[in-house]
Amino acid sequence: MNKSELVKRIADDADIAQNSANKALTALIDTITTELSEGGKVDLIGFGSFSLKHRNARTGRNPSTGEPIEIAAANVPSFKPGKALKDACNK
Repeated sequence: MNKSELVKRIADDADIAQNSANKALTALIDTITTELSEGGKVDLIGFGSFSLKHRNARTGRNPSTGEPIEIAAANVPSFKPGKALKDACNK
């Protein structure tokens, strides 16, 4: 499912216009992105938690040449599914 299909499904399920559903979905994504970029965490009870994890700098290998390369440290977004989501996926 892509974003436009998700917007259509949200609009149908919530009985709202697709334009409104698109604005709501965009606002949700922007809010989660902003919160994570500021170092915060977003918990949606029953669905899951979005957070940041720090990945330390490390040495890797260039697959084509085999030479070592330095991989910079980075903060990466992480999602941990909630119990209700896990249960729904394992019915």
